[in-house]
Amino acid sequence: MATQLANLKNGETFQLVVMIKQAEVRVAKNGKRFISLVFQDKTGEISGMYWDAKDEDIQHFTSGNIVHLEGQRDLYNGQPQVKITKLYLADASEGFQASQFVARAPMSTEQMQDEIQKSLFDIQNAKWNRIVRFLLQKYQREFYNHPAAKTNHHNFAGGLAYHTLSMMRLAKSIAQQYEQLNYSLLLAGVILHDLGKTLELSGAVGTEYTVEGNLIGHIVLIDEEIVLACQALKIDGTDEDVVLLRHMVLSHHGLLEYGSPERPKLLEAEVLHYIDELDASINMISKAMAKTEPGTFSERIFGLDNRQFYRAKN
Repeated sequence: MATQLANLKNGETFQLVVMIKQAEVRVAKNGKRFISLVFQDKTGEISGMYWDAKDEDIQHFTSGNIVHLEGQRDLYNGQPQVKITKLYLADASEGFQASQFVARAPMSTEQMQDEIQKSLFDIQNAKWNRIVRFLLQKYQREFYNHPAAKTNHHNFAGGLAYHTLSMMRLAKSIAQQYEQLNYSLLLAGVILHDLGKTLELSGAVGTEYTVEGNLIGHIVLIDEEIVLACQALKIDGTDEDVVLLRHMVLSHHGLLEYGSPERPKLLEAEVLHYIDELDASINMISKAMAKTEPGTFSERIFGLDNRQFYRAKN
């Protein structure tokens, strides 16, 4: 029997202790309720449907709970799915902790914090430096613990800081190649671009969108935080430097249909958008490749237009 989700082969039956990452109650065509579930351990995740759910099932099988899962790994529309044969809650006496089932960034919090703090000295514009330091301090705990997304890229504990740090390294290399870039502005934008996810997402365990996240979104939330930081720091919010920094975060999704209130209209904003896309894409493809046998195609990657990627034999 496999001991982790990442080890499962198609058609394999298994018995594992896992954590429920997501649980959504739905109604089937026959009028009966079922629960759409996503299970996770430190190596990966798999979805499954719990049919004919009773009130007790809906109460028990909720996000963040640890369960014993028995079933068979199948594929549905190119995505791994478990055909559940048995599901029941783990008893508290078994001693399982949520931290045992949550993947973490490949760097420690201390390592990421040290590198990011040292990089702040490269933000030579005093206003941008003060704003970035103020907001990093305000949301320090969440920034180093939250994932960067509920699903798709960097969706693990510490993923938000790790994604940001990876982008900071890319930004530094690109700025060395293109001297016309304002590195201070680019770096400040990179650090702040996803900081609103500390408000948009609930945390690393059983990640869900908050009410603010659903109704407002991380882009507008961090823009508001920049304005509030200016008020607290006695910085004129109409100053061009502040407007430029706000534009960096407001435009970083690149297209209006992807959630950006504005398209990039600064060189640095355009670069920020592509750095973000690059790092997220590499992370998603790398995760898929790690579960793909050489000489075969990966599962479909939702965040990349459901494309499949080929893993070379050598």
